[in-house]
Amino acid sequence: MSNLRPSQRFRSIFSGSVGNLVEWYDWYAYAAFSLYFAKAFFPEHDDTAQLLNTAAIFALGFLMRPLGGWLMGHYADRHGRRKALMVSVLLMCAGSLIIAVTPGYAQIGVAAPALLVFARMLQGLSVGGEYGTSATYLSEMATKEHRGFWSSFQYVTLIMGHLLALGVLILLQQVFLTPEQLESWGWRIPFVIGALAAVTALYLRRSMVETESFEQSHAPRARSGSLRTLLVEHPRAVATVVGLTMGGTLAFYTYTTYMHKFLVNSVGMAKESAALVSAGSLFLYMLLQPLVGALSDRVGRRPVLIAFGVLGTLGTVPILSRLEVTHDPVEAFALIMVALVIVSFYTAINAVVKAELFPVEVRALGVGLPYALTVSLFGGTAETVALWFKRSGYEQGFYWYVTACIAVSLLVYVRMRDTRANSLIDRDAASAATKPRSGAS
Repeated sequence: MSNLRPSQRFRSIFSGSVGNLVEWYDWYAYAAFSLYFAKAFFPEHDDTAQLLNTAAIFALGFLMRPLGGWLMGHYADRHGRRKALMVSVLLMCAGSLIIAVTPGYAQIGVAAPALLVFARMLQGLSVGGEYGTSATYLSEMATKEHRGFWSSFQYVTLIMGHLLALGVLILLQQVFLTPEQLESWGWRIPFVIGALAAVTALYLRRSMVETESFEQSHAPRARSGSLRTLLVEHPRAVATVVGLTMGGTLAFYTYTTYMHKFLVNSVGMAKESAALVSAGSLFLYMLLQPLVGALSDRVGRRPVLIAFGVLGTLGTVPILSRLEVTHDPVEAFALIMVALVIVSFYTAINAVVKAELFPVEVRALGVGLPYALTVSLFGGTAETVALWFKRSGYEQGFYWYVTACIAVSLLVYVRMRDTRANSLIDRDAASAATKPRSGAS
């Protein structure tokens, strides 16, 4: 990074992060407003059945994320991180616009949920490509000494996107619209906002500079982004990404995306109160990310991950069990915050850990594809699995399921090397400094 001025680095990190914020706002607007638009897209049944339908489509979006991680990762490793990030925000814009303008089930029948599925597929492709490429870009743009701190802004903007989606929901609920207006047409507003914001993000990303790690890479472009190269030459790193992500992503989606529905559907809290509790806890959670990222720059990545694994394994069942029976919004907020502090030890640094595991020629693909596969299997199905346990009459089963997944990830954390001390980003930089530019075309 020696050829980059600090102002250039900061502007590029800012532009990449803002684009990430917009994409995740669009992604989470679906979850935040599904309580209102579920009736528009599906025939009337009981509330839990409608939520299961929208949750299943939410999970379908996750199933597209591995394809997005593969296609965008390949593209980013072959043609550059900047170009891939611009394509991903275009896909998200298209998905949000389709949701915003699609008529309801009463007007066009089964075509309504079909278009909703198509829109979520586009958004799944976008987010699947965004994560790996964004994590790679931020990690490569950051300096060695502060890589954990700067890369944590991926989750700052991810959470901020979720928070903004909830903020729009709260404003519409409590200031501008009645519940009847929200269910009738008001739920379309956040998707219009998201589509317009994506255009702004695209403009900002045009000014980003490409990372020096990519530009100075000596790997032949024919091997860059190759799935065969990734799986044959880096199987241990791929398996590590799967293992370290499994428990963390499930815990993250349990306490963020699903928590709003849990407070309404299981705890019995009013929608407005649940939105305020979720928004307040997410705001503090967002502020924790750079602190934990900076901590990992001092003590290493592995001790921070182990802290999440131990605390998550021991604390999940007690926290969720108490949360289920509380009727006090203040107590609910405190319990969720305890859980999110624990989850911060995973979310703040998981992106940089993954980026540090792979060489430059397959970094975006290596970060994005196995992560997206694991998130699809565990994070994307969190709501569906939780609602299935609830309908089966054994909601506690979901709490133990989350605990078991975190425990598996803990085993990975204990056995893996600390990536801060063994970063392949640093190795690539050292190699680029000592070799003449060759072999790239």
